[in-house]
Amino acid sequence: MEYRQLGRSGLKVPALSFGAGTFGGQGPLFSAWGDTGVAEARRIVDISLEAGVTLFDTADVYSNGASEEILGQALEGRRERALISTKLGLPVGEGPLDAGSSRLRLVRGVEAALKRLRTDRIDLLQLHAFDAATPVEETLAALHDLVAAGKVLYVGASNFSGWQLMKSLAAADRHGWPRYVAHQAYYSLVGRDYEWELMPLGLDQGVGAMVWSPLGWGRLTGRIRRGQPLPKISRLHETADYGPPVDDERLYRVVDALDEVAAETGRSLPQIAINWLLRRPTVSSVIIGARNEEQLRQNLGAVGWSLTPEQVARLDAASAVTPAYPHYPYWREGGFKAVNPPPV
Repeated sequence: MEYRQLGRSGLKVPALSFGAGTFGGQGPLFSAWGDTGVAEARRIVDISLEAGVTLFDTADVYSNGASEEILGQALEGRRERALISTKLGLPVGEGPLDAGSSRLRLVRGVEAALKRLRTDRIDLLQLHAFDAATPVEETLAALHDLVAAGKVLYVGASNFSGWQLMKSLAAADRHGWPRYVAHQAYYSLVGRDYEWELMPLGLDQGVGAMVWSPLGWGRLTGRIRRGQPLPKISRLHETADYGPPVDDERLYRVVDALDEVAAETGRSLPQIAINWLLRRPTVSSVIIGARNEEQLRQNLGAVGWSLTPEQVARLDAASAVTPAYPHYPYWREGGFKAVNPPPV
């Protein structure tokens, strides 16, 4: 397993990390993701650690906290071999104090997560979404205190826009508070919006990407194809409305290109899609999920080999879209691109 710096921090993380959203199986969304219990979670953790996947990502909203609880139990006896990343900020109840990134919500949320995870610290705490109702100074000051108390070691963001992330980084620099070293963001061959603004920002500010849903919300498994109905066992039947939309024709174009590369490499479509991501600028770790041992071992096959430059160019072309304004002038040949080239 390759290990990479998480942004401009001293923390080294594996190129692949494990997403524990499949642990628990509670609620309409997460029950469709998976219902892994403690025994199977222990087996998945065993396989992950053996392969060098030492970072495990979860969140307080995953299965109403059951994901954190199961992960904590699965890591008992080998906590020091693992890095735990969790997220908070999304609603966990109906009350006025059950959502957001206020000082009260952060302190309460961290204390509750520590108990569920059966640990004395969170290695990486990420805000699950930007809280527009709370001043960034209040949020960052609370995170500073949690870091100073040793309950959190590193902080990051998730699903922020460019201005939200940059405003937070500027405030952290101004007051000497901990900076976000990670941004957990959606990025895939059928979802390349991350490249337009967040990737250049990450390069400039030293923020590493932790990629969620690298298979485009389950669309790049190879089971969804042109002219065929959605497979009966696809989780998209229950979860499509929760995830990022994808134009059908673009999806089929990408799958066609993946099929070509698969024939040349002998690799599966998911392995190729993940390997492509691992070559992209700012990507520190790609979060893989699995409902069982077979899926996990399949996804682990995404590392240890490399696509050729020609294959990468083919996948780039098949998945390319014109960015929205004001980004699109910089992606065309000419004056704009000359003075502000896109990340390579």
